[in-house]
Amino acid sequence: MSDQKSTESTLRIGLVLPDVMGTYGDGGNALILRQRARMRGIDAEIVNITLDDAVPETLDVYTLGGAEDFAQRLATRHLTRYPGLQRAAEAGRPVLAICAAIQVLGHWYETSAGERVEGISMLDVTTSPQDSRSIGELVTAPTLDGLTAPLSGFENHRGGTTLGPAAKPFGRVRHGVGNGVGDGTEGAVQGSVIGTYMHGPALARNPELADYLLTRALGVDELAPLDLPEVDRLRKERLAAGRR
Repeated sequence: MSDQKSTESTLRIGLVLPDVMGTYGDGGNALILRQRARMRGIDAEIVNITLDDAVPETLDVYTLGGAEDFAQRLATRHLTRYPGLQRAAEAGRPVLAICAAIQVLGHWYETSAGERVEGISMLDVTTSPQDSRSIGELVTAPTLDGLTAPLSGFENHRGGTTLGPAAKPFGRVRHGVGNGVGDGTEGAVQGSVIGTYMHGPALARNPELADYLLTRALGVDELAPLDLPEVDRLRKERLAAGRR
């Protein structure tokens, strides 16, 4: 990869709007990235970006979490006013968007009251409310090159997300609902942006995905493996729960 980042410098992880997009504990994804980097001897820090801050475009990787309707509106307005996230993605910096963040990053989404809200168009997706809420374990087969292990998470959403031609699904549903539009897709991938409905936090359940984001943030082809039996046990437990 070009522009390889030196592992002797500090990896900067942007936690975007945790004050409004942090309903489901998805800020834990930033913690997982920091910890997995540090366990390899790579200095890493989390940069909290709140409604009081402009969004910087020069961080190495970004994460966004879930939220409710009003918080989504606040996030959409802020990201429109401060388009650092959009510029970072255009430069190829990885972005992980969880649940409601997919909707904010799309072209538009409809609230539970049926009002359409314009998104920031980082993902070629649109989202409308479904008749029933999707709650429970979610297991998918990844479709992203570089990922081979099944993905698991906990979904809790009412949105039905339709992908446009520029976006590809992040996974194919093996258990659960996913995007909720009846085509078996889950999440969306477009350029350096990955969106998924998986809570958990997603990176605690899916270490391969965490390392995928780290390799791209660091500009390296691979990282030294980590021997973490407790993470393996968590994965086995959650994947088994998804099969029940």
